Amino acid sequence: MSDGVRLATPRGRALLTATALGSGMAFLDSTVVNVALPTIGRELDAGLAALQWTVNAYTLTLAALILLGGSLGDRLGRRRIYLVGVVWFTVASVLCAAAPTAEVLIAARALQGIGGALLTPGALAILQTTMHPDDRPRAIGAWAGLTGVSGVIGPLIGGWLLEYDWRWVFAINVPLAVVTVWLILVSAPESRDEEATGRFDVAGAALGAVALGASTYALISWPESGASAVNVGMAVLSVAAAAGFVYRERVAANPMVPLSLFSDRTFSGINLMTLAVYAGLSGVMFFLVIQLQVTLGWSPLEAGIATVPTTILMLLFSGRSADLAKRFGVRPPLVVGSLCAAVGVVLLVMVDAGDDYLTGVLPGVTLLGIGLTTLVPTLTATVMASAPQHLAGVASGVNNGVARAAGLLAVAALPAVAGLSGAAYEDPELLTDAYRIAMGVCAGLLAAGAVAAMTLRPRALTEPPATEPAAEPATVAAAAARASSAPAPCSAPGLPPSHGC
Repeated sequence: MSDGVRLATPRGRALLTATALGSGMAFLDSTVVNVALPTIGRELDAGLAALQWTVNAYTLTLAALILLGGSLGDRLGRRRIYLVGVVWFTVASVLCAAAPTAEVLIAARALQGIGGALLTPGALAILQTTMHPDDRPRAIGAWAGLTGVSGVIGPLIGGWLLEYDWRWVFAINVPLAVVTVWLILVSAPESRDEEATGRFDVAGAALGAVALGASTYALISWPESGASAVNVGMAVLSVAAAAGFVYRERVAANPMVPLSLFSDRTFSGINLMTLAVYAGLSGVMFFLVIQLQVTLGWSPLEAGIATVPTTILMLLFSGRSADLAKRFGVRPPLVVGSLCAAVGVVLLVMVDAGDDYLTGVLPGVTLLGIGLTTLVPTLTATVMASAPQHLAGVASGVNNGVARAAGLLAVAALPAVAGLSGAAYEDPELLTDAYRIAMGVCAGLLAAGAVAAMTLRPRALTEPPATEPAAEPATVAAAAARASSAPAPCSAPGLPPSHGC
């Protein structure tokens, strides 16, 4: 086939940059705020629950609406919805930067999540429908690597910006959005699914949002008010809404999430692994930066710089990780990467007052980075190869939704599990006790990801799904091999030097 934009052309690189930069903003804001939480708490007089909602309001709307955002793009135009998402996200970022109270900040963060839900699936859909078929796997691999790095680099950028004002954590999105809009306008043609019929699955989207929202409210409020009528009611509502969502997707003529996807053992297993791994990673990023600032007395910038080795490792060696998957199969990198990350977190459990960076923090952060570098590219390739080609966009949306939901639930539940509530995070002794419990749970979640990877059938990892047409093989090994030859992040024109370069 000769149709489509070639990745090696200036237009192809501009397209990759536009999609990676736009979706990278959404992933960046999933982590960049964590390092600013103590400062925000002091300046806005916010307690722990308000800080949790500052994180969760964003993740909640993003996870709940990400599949709906992809469906809107298919029907109304992928470039159009992507641009709407970028502009929406930017306006919400300005509202966050100007927020006078914690309540206003939380509301603006929820609006940010809606914008992220529109632009994140749109980025991948644009690549899938615009890139030349031969270049599509490499483009998707490069996109996954760049957006993954943007999430990990968040604490560093947040720490640097906090040297000036915490509001710059949100205002920085404005110039990034301007570049994104310009690049997408000059590089991406409009596309839509001309065969898409039927109405939106509004009921499915609403039930999913209610299930996530009610469960998160209960998890955050329970440590403060216990088994109150409201908390119990929210917990019951979340279970009922989740059951209703599954039923709706089974009977709907045009379901938001075709449940047939989960009949494939590899697809189900890799999403279970995603749930465990991203819950553990989100918990680590939430607690580590707070521990470094409150207990060790580091500045926000110093706490952010502590995670730099993870970012460098992902930038330099993600492609070689895909080579390992090609040579040894996908299961070994998934298992080894998860276990290596878990060991790194175990080393970080003992971080305490008086520790220096080289002996107390660097070994754990480095092992965590090695694990993520081995794990993340292979995980993305496995997701894309385990679903039929015509459902690749939905499969990516499901996996993104699972990852975001995992982070949401981890940040909501871990403080309660660790016995941390109210303003206790400001007390170094109380925080350290809770930190050790939470980090131990995170290490267990990462190890559970390795167990989930070991249950995958080797044959399912080396062959396309049974429902995939034989003329269009999409093996994991092939996807990983193509991803390994993706261009270096800084080779894409227009990419700002601050974006990991």
